[in-house]
Amino acid sequence: MPLAVCATPIGNLEDVTLRVLAELAAADVVLCEDTRHTRVLLRRHGIEARLLSYHEHNEAQRTAELLPRLEAGERIALVSDAGLPGISDPGARLVRAAVEEGVDVTVLPGPSAVETALVASGLVAEQYRFLGFLPRGEKKLAELWDELRGWPWPAVAFESPRRLPTTLRSLAAADPARELAVCRELTKRFEEVARGTAAELAERFDDAPKGEITLVLRPRAAFDDAGESGALVAVAELVGAGVSRRQAAEIVSRLVGVSRNRLYEQSL
Repeated sequence: MPLAVCATPIGNLEDVTLRVLAELAAADVVLCEDTRHTRVLLRRHGIEARLLSYHEHNEAQRTAELLPRLEAGERIALVSDAGLPGISDPGARLVRAAVEEGVDVTVLPGPSAVETALVASGLVAEQYRFLGFLPRGEKKLAELWDELRGWPWPAVAFESPRRLPTTLRSLAAADPARELAVCRELTKRFEEVARGTAAELAERFDDAPKGEITLVLRPRAAFDDAGESGALVAVAELVGAGVSRRQAAEIVSRLVGVSRNRLYEQSL
């Protein structure tokens, strides 16, 4: 039997597919990030199943234990607390090991916080960039904001509610006019999608909110050659006035949205 990777609701327990329910009911064992959390879903839909914990702290050990069972034909389903296992949740290690050992893997799709937030934000484009959980620390955040200035598509990221105020203040300091959406508690009773600039949302979320957070950042408008040329002229004028080249690139970058590193390198 193949390893069945099953997407589960990101909030509303009704958002599970019929295929996933059937697989969970038929599985010899269901691997769960948190057995208590998964038991709530199973109880809601009247399913009895044997549950086994599978999380970041025992992922390596469990993978070694489970491969022989998969090869022997045992029917194993893998779930996480919410969404699709392996995307910022445990599961990728087991899937990779199963594939390497020639065990079939089937994925049962379902709810996605990334795509739900992207559509709800109103910032959908032909492409998007998924950042996973945002880095910690002011320096790493500042480097990310600088990198995203040159990215012409939306970016989606996860953030903890506790760190959200700090993250928004960091973005507001680097790029106050950047538009984004803070998507909180998606599909749940108190779902909220707050839209605005980084400066506006940093003020709105001055205190840490409750619930799961997904951020969607609108891309900066792409500069044409003339626009970038104008930005380089501004850097040159600041340097001519006695400002250091690095500081001049930083100032112009914040004003026009062209990557600081690109301005610095092109101005040399």
